[in-house]
Amino acid sequence: MKGRTGLADTPLIALALLLSAFGVVIVYSAGQTDLPVTYVAGAWKRQAAWLVVALGAAWIATRASVRLLEWLAWPAYLLGLALLALTLVIGTGAGTAATMKGWITIGGVRVGQPSELAKITTALMLARTLGAFREPPRSLLELWKPALVTFAPFALVMLQPDLGSALVFVGVFFGMLFWSGVPWPMLLLLASPGVSLVLAFSTGLWGAWFLLFLALVFWYRPYVVEGVALVLANVAMGVVAPILWDRLAPYQQRRLLVFLDPSRDPRASGYHVIQSQVAIGSGGWTGKGFTEGTQKRLAFLPAQHTDFIFSVVGEELGFLGVSFALALFLALFLRITRVAQRANDPFSSLVAFGLGSAFFVHVLVNIGMTLNLMPITGIPLPFFSYGGSFMLACWLAIGVVARVSAEGRGRAGALTA
Repeated sequence: MKGRTGLADTPLIALALLLSAFGVVIVYSAGQTDLPVTYVAGAWKRQAAWLVVALGAAWIATRASVRLLEWLAWPAYLLGLALLALTLVIGTGAGTAATMKGWITIGGVRVGQPSELAKITTALMLARTLGAFREPPRSLLELWKPALVTFAPFALVMLQPDLGSALVFVGVFFGMLFWSGVPWPMLLLLASPGVSLVLAFSTGLWGAWFLLFLALVFWYRPYVVEGVALVLANVAMGVVAPILWDRLAPYQQRRLLVFLDPSRDPRASGYHVIQSQVAIGSGGWTGKGFTEGTQKRLAFLPAQHTDFIFSVVGEELGFLGVSFALALFLALFLRITRVAQRANDPFSSLVAFGLGSAFFVHVLVNIGMTLNLMPITGIPLPFFSYGGSFMLACWLAIGVVARVSAEGRGRAGALTA
């Protein structure tokens, strides 16, 4: 897959192809059940077809220069927002998220999930915004532009409501701030209201966090106005947490509760994570064998071709298969980081790292929820989980990173891992 420079980032493309091929094989296995599950049986064929389409889209992305991508950042970002707003009007749900409005459906056919495209367009717009800084931001007030760029799609996605996808926007935001040179204490201060919101459901945890937060404020010494605003924001989050809890959809409340104790609802909300843990734990070192997972074959494992596809890997291929998949993801993250390091300009570097951050959040949250280390948020695993728009978005991101790599300095040397 070559750009106009005639150079291809072979390691990057090879890693993405390996992950995609691995994913199609696992989707095929997910469809091999002893009970008829019509929506899973032929999913691997559709996934393979979408992979071909995604490869074509990635090739087109490599033909666009980085300067063209920078110019397109604004219109692409606005298009992403428009599509997200459209889903609130005509959007439909799907699968285990039937109550949300995340997919655009035309003539009874789901065309795609705009939030996947919006992750890429938001990364482009954030890169353009942060790349305009002559030096790294040193105060929270300076971050109002990138914060606004992120908040708009985040809010629209939360209104669907889709907590999993919304978390990706937050991860991209903080990842790109870190890469732009924002000091880690300032990042922690910026995240503090969100931490207070999460911990406010436990008075003891929130009290301990608030003391640590105050210590950080006195040590880092932000501007007085910013420090006071942060203290008030943390207190406010502790007050509004119960109100926000009541505004969550019932299925989202159940998912958060069973994260703390899956046994409180073992036949409904806790069923997913319990079956996932049983499947992964029963895989042992080498697994039960390809297509032979009993939890999967008996259809005990819910969403086994989408959100919980990693559980199929653990059950059938065991610790060795899981380690191989994680090694591929780690190699992909490291490769994208190297591309970001070797980029010619701040925009290129930030785009690459931002898209890598999106991949990282997806992998971290998806695998974490299958092990009950994270709440179940319905977030897919890159290159593995069944879904046409998600596969397309993953490869579009790879195409953009490959283009950045092709234009980066030390081009010939950048082709070796």
